[in-house]
Amino acid sequence: MNCNKCQDKAVIKLQHGSLCKKHFIDYFESKVFQTINKFELIRRDDKVCVAASGGKDSLSALYLTKKYFLKYNIPLQNLNALIINEGIYGYREKTLQDLQDFCKDQDINLKILSFKEFYGKDLDQAYPIINKITGKKPCNICGVWRRQLINIGARELGATKLVTGHNLDDESQVVLMNMFKANVKISAKLGPMSGISNHENFVRRVKPLYLCSEKETRLYALLKKWKVEFTECPYVTESYRAEVREMLNNMEEKYPGTKTGIINSFLDTLPLLKEKFKDDKNNHQTTNKPNVCEICSEPTNKKVCNACELKKIIINNDTTKTK
Repeated sequence: MNCNKCQDKAVIKLQHGSLCKKHFIDYFESKVFQTINKFELIRRDDKVCVAASGGKDSLSALYLTKKYFLKYNIPLQNLNALIINEGIYGYREKTLQDLQDFCKDQDINLKILSFKEFYGKDLDQAYPIINKITGKKPCNICGVWRRQLINIGARELGATKLVTGHNLDDESQVVLMNMFKANVKISAKLGPMSGISNHENFVRRVKPLYLCSEKETRLYALLKKWKVEFTECPYVTESYRAEVREMLNNMEEKYPGTKTGIINSFLDTLPLLKEKFKDDKNNHQTTNKPNVCEICSEPTNKKVCNACELKKIIINNDTTKTK
């Protein structure tokens, strides 16, 4: 299989043809930059924080965000990286070291926050306690705490935009999950730029890899020869998302372009969803200012945010603490 552009040996076969290493890297980077520009994800006056994990997606997002800064002469002092240490034994410590090495090599400032520091327990310690009381799975707990800490960390770094490594596979899974669970209202807040747009304590999320498949991102990281642990979180198999992902992967294998079709259809309907729910008092797109948690003052639509509710469960049910 040869490259359609130069007849060198191809490294990947895409719907529009096969590409060699050089032309694939050019194609991938161009698609990311076009995504940033098309959806206006990063402006010249933005201070950007990249939520990183040390995995292929976040390293690609971090590297290409820096490359975008250099291409458009945006000051590099306005770029920082952030990682959340959940405390997952045998997993996070490896990716944390990889990310520290990467940031040192790229001369990018890295901030580290941890579950244990903010919530008193690592995920491995918190999950059994919370699960016993609520039945919540580890991904439910991790998602709530990660989202809050990423927002806190980005705000502490003075960021106006928070880059995440979500790719086309991730986003197509979310679109389907929201449909399956009748959470269409939540979908109105999604897209290449997501989250609360009118709250001073919330840093908006942007996704430069939004149109890049996981397969493409994995290959890009391999071709760049980065030190990456191509392993998944040990808790991922317990999630609802894992089942949706497997279903989508099977569909993609049988009907190539399925994931792209989902995202393109969603982007076509997203303006209608935003319009439909813009006046809903529970939707963060509304002009009504969202509430803040009475405990931690982070953005929420409830008196006490979900992160603090989980923390209260630990405090009230931790049998290991000193009496």
